[in-house]
Amino acid sequence: MKLHTVRTHPSCENLPREDQLAWKIAEVATDPVAVTDEVAEMIVNRVIDNAAVATASLTRAPVVAARAQAHDHPYTPGSTVFGFGGRYSPEWAAWANGVAVRELDYHDTFLAAEYSHPGDNIPPILAVAQHAGKSGGDLIRGIATGYEIQVDLVKAISLHAHKIDHVAHLGPSAAAGIGTLLGLDTATIFQAIGQALHTTTATRQSRKGEISTWKAYAPAFAGKMAVEAVDRAMRGQTSPTPIYEGEDGVIAWLLDGPDARYEVPLPEAGEAKRGILDTYTKEHSAEYQAQAWIDLARKLHREYPALGDAGTIERVIIRTSHHTHFVIGSGANDPQKYDPKASRETLDHSIPYIFTVALQDGEWNHERSYSPERAARPDTVALWNRVVTEEDPEWTRRYHSTDPAEKAFGGSVAITLTDGSTIVDEIAVADAHPLGARPFAREQYVAKFRTLADGVLEPTEIERFLDLAQRLPSLGADDLSGLTVTARPGLLAGFPGPKGLF
Repeated sequence: MKLHTVRTHPSCENLPREDQLAWKIAEVATDPVAVTDEVAEMIVNRVIDNAAVATASLTRAPVVAARAQAHDHPYTPGSTVFGFGGRYSPEWAAWANGVAVRELDYHDTFLAAEYSHPGDNIPPILAVAQHAGKSGGDLIRGIATGYEIQVDLVKAISLHAHKIDHVAHLGPSAAAGIGTLLGLDTATIFQAIGQALHTTTATRQSRKGEISTWKAYAPAFAGKMAVEAVDRAMRGQTSPTPIYEGEDGVIAWLLDGPDARYEVPLPEAGEAKRGILDTYTKEHSAEYQAQAWIDLARKLHREYPALGDAGTIERVIIRTSHHTHFVIGSGANDPQKYDPKASRETLDHSIPYIFTVALQDGEWNHERSYSPERAARPDTVALWNRVVTEEDPEWTRRYHSTDPAEKAFGGSVAITLTDGSTIVDEIAVADAHPLGARPFAREQYVAKFRTLADGVLEPTEIERFLDLAQRLPSLGADDLSGLTVTARPGLLAGFPGPKGLF
């Protein structure tokens, strides 16, 4: 990997485009280096993972609405949409599938200077691959680029520190991945990256307070913008430059300011794109920092059955990283995180709620654990309000560590009982993490798909998709159109799409 120093340049310096970060990203996208077998294997896992969580979300309102929008944009050759047949305009297919993948907060993650869900790259890249008649091998190369670029940007540039939403790294990565997929030249990809970034910088209010359905739409919007940016660039249209380094650009006005410097790592020419191997998926449908806490709560439930009775607990103090405390913990100062009437999107970003329910139930389910009845249970509400988080500098340090063996997304918990005794335990990473108690491999990804598809897809459809997905590297263009799922007959009829403009 090579570190690239990125800073603001006054317009009078006329920074050559070859020295701009967007150009360097485009050069990575056009590097024909082969995808390693290990990376290809993980890409297949994440294609299965995305399809699993998209399948589980097919009847949820945001997904129904997004799918209805795509349905009103049929196109030939077009792309497929999760849930039903037909072909649709690729940007709208990317939109609908992106919402389906993100809705349950249940797919992969990478956390460093910024936060991200790199699996969000897959819907737009896959949609374009289907529309453009590309092969499975082409798709794998495109996805490898998308993951690589997003992971590298996330390692170097914090967006949330300035309340910019993390999808600002997704627009450029998806555009770069599409560029690789299509075999575009560096200059065209450079323009697409600039346009994609320019149109996907938004605030983090979408993840603050009462969290709305837009949380699922945000990455889908970035993917849709990436498709459209590539289309415009292919037609010879240009983008604002230098988009990162310009006097009125992203760094100067949205990030650390005109005096800031960032060191962005990117693969050198001929170096394999391995970014996906730094990422990790979720066993549970909740924000990633909640994964380890669900696992710890389940463990405590097994070891101390009496904890299921809220009356035995005086208070719970969770000591964790800065991010967990201030974004999904009590440090956010969002009263909605303690509101039993809060939206599902809010509850899946509330560690006090998640830990309480997992501790009481000894499980976490993407539907039952979020039901209004479950959230409103009186003993749950009582205990929930006795759970607080605190930042622990050591857990913050480990969160930001670059040593994989030390990096942690958990913390310690102290449960004080009404008899005066205290139960103390800790967890560093989720069980499904590569260094966790039960790391996810192909077997677990397939099992996750089967579990979430049960009752949503016909058994034959489950087997058809799994067989096809696991042959992704060798699929031809005709086969790639089957990389979708069709709901069991009659399921979607009970969830008609709402009518809008189209």
